[in-house]
Amino acid sequence: MAVPDGMKWRPDCQTVKPLEQFARTKASTSGYHTYRRPCHNERGRETKQRLYGGSRHYHLKRRYGIGVEEFGQLLASQGCVCAICGSPNPEHVDHDHVFKNVRGILCFNCNGGLGQFKDRPDLLHKAIGYLRGTTWQRILVQPGVYRLLSPRRGSPLSPSS
Repeated sequence: MAVPDGMKWRPDCQTVKPLEQFARTKASTSGYHTYRRPCHNERGRETKQRLYGGSRHYHLKRRYGIGVEEFGQLLASQGCVCAICGSPNPEHVDHDHVFKNVRGILCFNCNGGLGQFKDRPDLLHKAIGYLRGTTWQRILVQPGVYRLLSPRRGSPLSPSS
């Protein structure tokens, strides 16, 4: 079958379609992918469903080396709560970025927090020290008059204050 210029044969539905419907690629001699964009996406979804039982399982296997079953077991071992803050129904897999080992299941905020601190315990310890040491205290100077004092900037507070 002769294919006119500006057109391409679609093997999946046995039709000829315009080249604009195909994605560009340098890997092919024609310069275009074999399947149209929507067909390519549909084939990908179908393959993930057929081989992995869904895109969630595919994502977990590809990225972390665990499946939906392992995810469920890990979550159950944590009591179905975030491993850090204890909030219910966490959905994010936390892993070591160097060795790729899965550490636990976290909520969005805890997972993002660890990521912001680049999984560095030294930065987390500094953050804890910062939170503990910079609380402003109200010091009674005379009846009705208070002065705000930061433990880092002024004299250390006595244990009774």
